[in-house]
Amino acid sequence: GSMPLHKNEVEHEQLVLGGRGRVILGDEVHEVSKDDVLFIPAGLTHSYETIGDESFVFMCLVPNKPDTTTICEE
Repeated sequence: GSMPLHKNEVEHEQLVLGGRGRVILGDEVHEVSKDDVLFIPAGLTHSYETIGDESFVFMCLVPNKPDTTTICEE
């Protein structure tokens, strides 16, 4: 699976629970796997893409604030 380039109004943190993924954070590309932690600042464009055959699974922690996800034009 994947999630296109998007941004959120609030920061969030993610803990990778399994699989491998390619994550774009602004201008940087990271390959992540189990036990990696990501910090995504509010307003930073980012995207996700599964690498390999195993599901890319992560837990997303979001502060208790209203949020809107905006898909960015490619």
